[in-house]
Amino acid sequence: MTPALAPIRTWIFDLDNTLYPASVSLFPAIDARMTAYIAEHLGMEPAAARTLQKQYYHAHGMTLAGLMAEHGTDPHHFLDYVHDVEMDVLEDLGLAARIGALPGRKLVFTNGDASYAARVLDRIGLAETFEAVHDVHATQYRPKPDPLAYQGLCDAYAIDPTTALFVEDLARNLKPAKAIGMTTVWIDNGSEQGPGADRSFIDYTVADLGDWLDTILETSA
Repeated sequence: MTPALAPIRTWIFDLDNTLYPASVSLFPAIDARMTAYIAEHLGMEPAAARTLQKQYYHAHGMTLAGLMAEHGTDPHHFLDYVHDVEMDVLEDLGLAARIGALPGRKLVFTNGDASYAARVLDRIGLAETFEAVHDVHATQYRPKPDPLAYQGLCDAYAIDPTTALFVEDLARNLKPAKAIGMTTVWIDNGSEQGPGADRSFIDYTVADLGDWLDTILETSA
C-alpha cells in the first residue's frame, strides 16, 4: 500500500460512473427515464420536464429529493421506473481483485437504491466485494452532498472518517466527506455537472479507477 494511504481502514465507493466508467453510458439511459417520469407524472412536455429535472438535481442534490419535496413523489415508484434499464453495456473490468486487496472494509455509498446497486455490482463482477450498500433509502432521502447523509453512513457502520477514503465521480459530493476528515478521490471522467471550480477538498484526482488502484497497491495491471 502507498505509504500515504496506510492509515485508511474503510474504503467507500460511489456506484454510478465510479465503479464502471462513464464512457459506457449507462447513466444517460437512467437520466432519460427521469425526464420521461416527470413528463408523464406531472403532465409536462419533455423539454419542460428536462428543465425541471435539472433544477431539482442542482437544488436538492438529486432529482428524486426535489420531486418528493415539491410533489410528494413515492420514492420506490420513481426508483423502480428510472432504474428499469438494460445493463448489457456493463462488463467485468477486473476490479474485484484490486478492491479486494485494499486493507480494511469496503462499502458502496450511492444516491441510488440497493436493489439497483446489486444488479450493477453483479454485472461488473463485484457482487461479493463489498460489505454493504448504503443507499438513498438508508439516508432517509437526504442524498449526497447533504452532510447528514455522510454522518448517517458513519453512524451506521461505526466509521472513523479520519481513517476512511471516499471515491466519487461528482466532485461536489466530496466536499462534505473532506469536511469530516475523509480522504477524497475524484474520478474526473466528465460526469460532473454544474459549477464547482473549487477543488481544494480533493486529495487525489484520477481518470481511471483501475489504474489508480494499481498505483496505490504498487502492482502492475
